[in-house]
Parts: sequence; C-alpha cells; structure tokens
Amino acid sequence: MLRDQASRRGAAYDELSVADEILDPEALTFGFARRFATYKRANLILRDLEALAEMVNDPKRPVQFIFAGKAHPHDEPGKRVLQEIAQMMRESTFGAKFVFVEDYDINVGRVLVQGVDVWLNNPRRPLEASGTSGQKVVLNGGLNLSVLDGWWAEAYDGLNGFSIGTGRTHANMDVHDERDGRDLYRTLKDEVIPLFYNRDQDGLPRGWIRRMKRTIRTLGWRFNADRMVMDYATRLYVAAAGGTSSDTRLSG
Repeated sequence: MLRDQASRRGAAYDELSVADEILDPEALTFGFARRFATYKRANLILRDLEALAEMVNDPKRPVQFIFAGKAHPHDEPGKRVLQEIAQMMRESTFGAKFVFVEDYDINVGRVLVQGVDVWLNNPRRPLEASGTSGQKVVLNGGLNLSVLDGWWAEAYDGLNGFSIGTGRTHANMDVHDERDGRDLYRTLKDEVIPLFYNRDQDGLPRGWIRRMKRTIRTLGWRFNADRMVMDYATRLYVAAAGGTSSDTRLSG
C-alpha cells in the first residue's frame, strides 16, 4: 500500500525500497482513521515532539502510528492538520514510525481496524457523536485509547481499554488541548506501552491479552448493529406504531 502511493507520487527507487520496510510488524502499532475535522485533533500526538521521538525510537519498546483520513474540500484548517500529519513521514526522526495512508476509503479502514494494536481517538469533549470506528476495532482484538466522550464514556470500565483524561473539559480551548495532550503522553508512557511490552517467558504479553479478552467480552455484544437495530425496534418503532409489547424506557 505504501509502495503504491509512493509510486503514484513518482518517488525514486530508494524511496520505494524504504516503503517496503517502513513498518515493524513487532512494534506497538496505533491507528487513527477518520475525517480530519479539527475538533478530532489528529495532531494532538504532536504536541511534544521531543517526547514523541523518544517513544517511537526506543529500541526496546518502539511504537509506530498509522494515520488515514480525508478533510472536507472546504475545510482549510482540517487540510492543514492532514498536511501536518503527512509531513511527519518526511522527517528523519519520525519517518519510519509515522505513516499516512492516502485515499482513505472503507477498504483502508477495514485493514486498519483489523491490523492495529490500539485505536487512537482524541476529539475535543463533548463533540464526539458516537465513535463507530472504535467499536469496529473491539471485535478485531484491538484496544481503544480514547477521551471519555461518545461511546467510550459509556463503554470504558477501567480495564477494557485506556482513557485519555477523566472527562473534564475547560472553557478555554487551549487549556483543554494542553490538558488532554499531557494526559495522552502520560497514558502512553505509564500504561499502554509498558503493558504491551511486559512479556512472560514465552514472549507473550499476558496482561495485554487479558485486556483484549475483557474488551471483547464486555463490549462486543453491546456495541454492534444487531443490538442497535433491536433497541430501536423494541423501544421506539413498535411503540410509535401503537404496539403494546415494546419497552419504551430509554437506556442509560
């Protein structure tokens, strides 16, 4: 995929060769794929480049990030955020650990939710509508790292993924972003990365695997289209049609 997009840009042979080796299949891999609206803060991870460089280049516990998405044609600030992310591939410090996949569509999204270890979601609270991309990751064994907004405010129980912040907001957008950025780095450094790289004698991350299993067990049955349609039918549609057998109470 990366080689194809480099080829479309007319990249030189050396760059094409690098594209084949740019991602490490053993490294902790984060995915971010969605609209590049500014409130989704795709660039929140870039707030402390020195700390980020230390994380991605750690020889014993490396991490890598894969981004994909599109900005609305008339959303100039969103386009600038996308360009900021894409530029990271050209930085010598980050190039091999920071990937932007072009031409985002449903097929690219499918590959990402199936292949990443962690799904990164850090919009400004309380602007997240739902969070369906993170729900797709669950059944693929991925863990969510998200602000407590949208579905994650309801889904997170402290052991089935990771949270960014405690759900606090601030009237000043800069303060809000600064707090979330600081907590994102703290969570990565103190929780996510150590858990992934804490291996037993067989080389297995037992704590990480337990969290994966808990994620599927606690969230897989709750956050899917089948349950959603059933809730609409039994709690709303039948009631609206004058039926007497539906449960019209709203879920909490």
